[in-house]
Amino acid sequence: MTEHKRLSSKTRILTLVVVFTQALGNFALAWGMKHLPPAFTFTPLSLLKVIFNPWIALGITLLILWMLSRMALLSWADLSYVLPVTAGGYILSALIGKWFLAEQISGTRWAGTLLIVAGIVLVGLTQHNTTKPVAVHQESAEPVEMLS
Repeated sequence: MTEHKRLSSKTRILTLVVVFTQALGNFALAWGMKHLPPAFTFTPLSLLKVIFNPWIALGITLLILWMLSRMALLSWADLSYVLPVTAGGYILSALIGKWFLAEQISGTRWAGTLLIVAGIVLVGLTQHNTTKPVAVHQESAEPVEMLS
């Protein structure tokens, strides 16, 4: 397998990880917050208790994984590629909200979701990395452009 194909496969897999951890993390947070006791207040002690609610803890864990995987993805793919293609998490979140949280989603919101899908498709057809690699010189720790 060539280096380009390996990076391309790796990018696609990590993109899916980013999309699913974002959507599922947000779902777990929403589910946990919507099922808190009615007497919940935003005091420091109450917030500490909430963090240890299983659904909210799961959401926090998934969103930490989302951030770490997104950082890794940004380390080898362009920002202008990563942000649009990972917007699939917003689409997945809308579907999860409709199916599992019984949210009513208007036609206008669905139209916006379809625009996101169109953007993802367009950006997904492009190359994931268009920048030249940068090496760091060990002694000065300053970026040095690599010559091809």
